[in-house]
Amino acid sequence: MMKQARTLLSRSLCDQSNSLFASSTLRGFATWTDSSPTTGRDAAKPSGRVFAPYAIFKGKAALSVEPCLPTFTKIEPGNLRIDRRGSVMMTFMPSVGERKYDWGKKQLFALSATEVGSLISMGSSDSSEFFHDPSMKSSNAGQVRKSLSIKPLADGSGYFFSLTVNNSLLNTNDRIVVPVTKAEFAVMKTAFSFALPHILGWGRLTSQVGTAAQGITLHPKTDPMQLELEWVK
Repeated sequence: MMKQARTLLSRSLCDQSNSLFASSTLRGFATWTDSSPTTGRDAAKPSGRVFAPYAIFKGKAALSVEPCLPTFTKIEPGNLRIDRRGSVMMTFMPSVGERKYDWGKKQLFALSATEVGSLISMGSSDSSEFFHDPSMKSSNAGQVRKSLSIKPLADGSGYFFSLTVNNSLLNTNDRIVVPVTKAEFAVMKTAFSFALPHILGWGRLTSQVGTAAQGITLHPKTDPMQLELEWVK
């Protein structure tokens, strides 16, 4: 069964270095709002960012996935309204050596909530294909096109994740393929299911409800981290 989604996306990715790196340098993020000193039993609590991507390393390429939280705008009186919905950012990197991957040649693909749902609902024989065009429905449509294809392996042992990026402005056509085992795909589906409410912004909503019921006033702030759009290279 082929599931297709055509969306116009511009999603965020946490700030990353552009260096050549191996497995130990892949990063993801979450936000910890408690900036108080960490001592004793609280020493394990981070005072800034938490980097925790799920990365898959193969001989010719690597794939890293991480949730990118939504941003919010303050509205009076002291309330928040979602400004940009979150996504699950997929980062593909070609290999340049044994367990070394070229970050400078990375390609990004931001899955929307609906696309995350399509991936979560995939069965062992299902395929999915997603198309992104930042200029869709404009005169510049087709100048930069991204296509993500997820297809089962013939022997049923996993899936091929294939990202194709066609850029007519730079006259380039890049394709990166990463084989993903059934176990790796199961991890991704479980992690995506956990992340889905948070990229919708519902995690912040339910935390407010819980604290309000206890008589606690919560004033969450928009995530201050530097963000990189899917379409910025």
